[in-house]
Amino acid sequence: MTSVALPADQAVASAEGQPLSVAPGPLQSGKLDVSPAQQAYLSALTTAGVQPSSELSALSIGSSVCQARAAGQSEQAVWDFIAPQVRSDIADFRATTPQRAAETRVNDVTADYIRIASEKLC
Repeated sequence: MTSVALPADQAVASAEGQPLSVAPGPLQSGKLDVSPAQQAYLSALTTAGVQPSSELSALSIGSSVCQARAAGQSEQAVWDFIAPQVRSDIADFRATTPQRAAETRVNDVTADYIRIASEKLC
């Protein structure tokens, strides 16, 4: 087993060995740094009415679409791979209200993700 050490500027501890709070660095700003293609993809999702639980989740689903396409998967295989991710994301997004994601909504959003990722991201 190997251990990973933080860079010296992030490894801060007191003399008692208790960690001290570290101010967020440039990689911890909370805002994603996205490429122009990724931004176009996220914008197209918004335009289509897709409301992902987070930009990171949307990018993850889009990346999965591109991976399935690059692997030469059939349309049905891509759908079968992406639909559970979308279903989970919709359920996570609506977790504040105990409501099961409607299957038609999942199907519509899955179709949007696959179409938009194929056009804008892959």
